[in-house]
Amino acid sequence: MGHRNLQLIWRKGRENGMANMQNTLARKNSVSSAGKESTLLKRLVKNRWLYFMLLPGLLYFIIFKYWPMYGVLIAFKDFQPFLGFLESPFVGLKHFNRLFFESNFMTLFMNTLILALYNIIFFFPLPIIISLMLNELRVEFVKRSIQTLIYIPHFMSWVVVVGIAYIFLTTEGGLVNELIDSLGGEKINFLLSNDWFRPLVTFEVIWKETGWGTIIFLAALAGVDPQLYEAAKIDGANRMRQIWHITLPAIKSTIVILLILRLGSFLDTGFEQIFLMLNAMNRDVGEVFDTYVYSVGISQGQYSFSTAVGLFKSIIGLILVLLSNYLAKKFGEEGIY
Repeated sequence: MGHRNLQLIWRKGRENGMANMQNTLARKNSVSSAGKESTLLKRLVKNRWLYFMLLPGLLYFIIFKYWPMYGVLIAFKDFQPFLGFLESPFVGLKHFNRLFFESNFMTLFMNTLILALYNIIFFFPLPIIISLMLNELRVEFVKRSIQTLIYIPHFMSWVVVVGIAYIFLTTEGGLVNELIDSLGGEKINFLLSNDWFRPLVTFEVIWKETGWGTIIFLAALAGVDPQLYEAAKIDGANRMRQIWHITLPAIKSTIVILLILRLGSFLDTGFEQIFLMLNAMNRDVGEVFDTYVYSVGISQGQYSFSTAVGLFKSIIGLILVLLSNYLAKKFGEEGIY
């Protein structure tokens, strides 16, 4: 009996001890969660004006970026406007199959890919080079004047830019062809040539957007510590060595992040510019996904097919962003997330 009583007492003691431990942990968790909620509330109240300034940008992305993603559903349906998103018949991958098995799919893909590569190879480095050149200018008035002049084209519409190109390059009184003719050469029909279409499109992008692209790089260069340059001068480094060993490493992370973001819209070659430059003679090298979607999808009311093409481009962009971000981290950079 004594042995049994001892066992009962030991069991009850253990159960009471466990119950006390659970109650203590529950109280600690409740106090901890209450403390966290209190801390979060205090932070929200303390930084309320910062969150208030964040609100317009947050609403912009919710309304114009995330909410419209609901419309991606129609890429998998035979969308009928009168039936709506949910009631339209489901067709699965029908529109994607149509896109991939179109006779001109490879032509569209190669045209889009080549123009995208031209933009990455020829356009992307130029804002960096121009920023480095502007950063070397010591006369502030000259620097600001050049910045203003190269910013102006960004604010022109593509209609104006293509119109200027037409005025300069047309065979009927165009400045460039008149100059070639006066030098004894034969006029070149730039606007109807397959060979000149891609260089012209790339050059227009460079002229219009290079100046605007320098803003972020100049801001990054402004944050470089001047004492680094002074120390390099003492060590005997010339301007080129200072740029290579101080300036470029200082903006390397900015370059990597902007390149990753650029790859997200890799296949977006710009509908308006390409559409204005297209004609019957250069369509073989100028037709891209954006113009194809307009001519086949939007104009003929094939909204589901248009959405499927757009979704295909977005998936390619997402894959490129994920891959480039992974490689950036692999090589010691921060990446975008």
